[in-house]
Amino acid sequence: MIILMLAAAPLAPPPELEVNVERLRNGRGLVHLCLTRNPAHFPDCGSDPGAVKRSVDARLRTPIRIAGIAPGAWALSVIHDENGNGKLDTMIGIPREGFGFSRNPTIRFGPPRFGQVRFDLGGGIARQTVRMQYLL
Repeated sequence: MIILMLAAAPLAPPPELEVNVERLRNGRGLVHLCLTRNPAHFPDCGSDPGAVKRSVDARLRTPIRIAGIAPGAWALSVIHDENGNGKLDTMIGIPREGFGFSRNPTIRFGPPRFGQVRFDLGGGIARQTVRMQYLL
């Protein structure tokens, strides 16, 4: 009887992340999203084999949905790659292109720590709104 009740219990929907990117300076280039669970690979999670990465046209103004993500703690970094060269361009260490993070931490000197942007992904849809920042 217990087995029958467990079999009839509804399953939690698979995790999915919906990211809304706000304050893009323009529609040029690409928006790169990078999700990591590994603090050692944040904010540049390009070398993280477990990272989830997506790139979308910057003209796209609808939320970006990412399915198939494992539940747990994640951190999200976003880059507005205006010239489409696949990286965040800098001038004397200062970003020339837009950037943003999950939970929208205050940026002082350097990128935020993993713990400042960490969010938990469980079953169903999690939503993050990222406000882009431009320093130059």
